[in-house]
Amino acid sequence: MKEIKVFAGSSHPALVGRICERLGINPAKAKTTKFKNKETNVEIQESVRGCDCYIVQTSNEKVNDLVMETLIMTSACVTASANRVFVVLPCFPYSRLDQRGAERKAIGGKLIANLLTTAGATAIITMDLHSEQTEGFFDIPVDNLLARPLIVQWLKQHYKNPESCVIVSPDAGGVKRVTAIADRFKTGFAIFHRDQRKEATSTRHAVIGDVKGKACIIVDDLADTCETLLTAARALKNCEAASVIAIVTHGLFSFDSIERIEKSAIDKLIVTNTLPQAENLTKSSKLEIIDISQLLTEAIRRTHNSESVRALFDTVPGIWN
Repeated sequence: MKEIKVFAGSSHPALVGRICERLGINPAKAKTTKFKNKETNVEIQESVRGCDCYIVQTSNEKVNDLVMETLIMTSACVTASANRVFVVLPCFPYSRLDQRGAERKAIGGKLIANLLTTAGATAIITMDLHSEQTEGFFDIPVDNLLARPLIVQWLKQHYKNPESCVIVSPDAGGVKRVTAIADRFKTGFAIFHRDQRKEATSTRHAVIGDVKGKACIIVDDLADTCETLLTAARALKNCEAASVIAIVTHGLFSFDSIERIEKSAIDKLIVTNTLPQAENLTKSSKLEIIDISQLLTEAIRRTHNSESVRALFDTVPGIWN
């Protein structure tokens, strides 16, 4: 079996530390610096010849620098004669740019896929892509892990009576995700609809489903400004929901979103650590973290041993309990 090396990008070293601890190895050594003109320089500081390398990098407010760092680190491992180079992107950059649309936008997700492939990536491991079509942007294998089994596990730990809950989609695009979770948790679901047409003279809201007296759990893949979550929470409370909790995979939380959540109708916000949340935890008493390191660790272990990753899409292996 080839030796395994796990490299930490500069975005989330704490997550890499957890992964390596679970794998029983030390993080591989690499040094990232900047030239005076802000160009990125990466130096691999140990031999990777013949090894399987895993580069773990996520997105944050410095996403453009992090993309370049990931590409350069991938290329560095390839030129240092690594056997295979896997890029682990818990939060895929530019995932919202997945179609051209009426505005003739660039398809940024496809561009990122092309760059990673050109840099020499063997395969990609990511989580909860904003749209599943992003997998088709790649000509190399992509494992799109789902936070769904971890969310269901959290729900079972905190709600002993599923019938008292309802899983809510904050928009029509999230219905598939929400119904899958509702089916596994054996409860009902609802949809929050918000008319966002530019030509609309007034904003119209609607909650489709029975939420009166229920514990409402809004599930979404990504929260940035959190405007949709805040509006949905107010609408649910106006419909006499007993409580409103939001569960989000990727918490970008730009601008003053954490402060606004603290003052909002949301009773609790659950977010995974695909992005670092240590600073946000100090700002909000409503924030709670679901750790994904066990999921990524198992995906890396199975990939390295040429085992199937498919089981991780639906279940939490007993070894995690």
